[in-house]
Amino acid sequence: MMNTMKKRLPDAELEVMQAVWACEVPVARAEIEEILKDSHPMAPTTLLTLLTRLSEKGFIRIEKEGRSARYYPLVSRQDYLAQQSRRFLDKLCGGSLPTFAAALCDSGLTKEEIEELRDLLERDLL
Repeated sequence: MMNTMKKRLPDAELEVMQAVWACEVPVARAEIEEILKDSHPMAPTTLLTLLTRLSEKGFIRIEKEGRSARYYPLVSRQDYLAQQSRRFLDKLCGGSLPTFAAALCDSGLTKEEIEELRDLLERDLL
């Protein structure tokens, strides 16, 4: 796992990263804008600024192609989620699994979702 993931991404950068993860690689800016247009519309200059920040943090690589650019994720969604989950467990739950489990259950998970999680754990699918 990369050292770049030590910190949680700010919400706006995470939204852009989610859009990058949702696309086929290489990703064009227009594809990212299309994904974000309904849920998180932003000016093209704002999007470019966020993409530059993600590049500086080591989350994406930018390759110029003429007057446009293509974006390549350097961190997978799964790796980011795993690292952030571990960070949550360590920082906010003091490394305690019972505290983590209680927080998860108190988060509003339905009984069905908790049963699904239990089933995944029992079948060793996690």
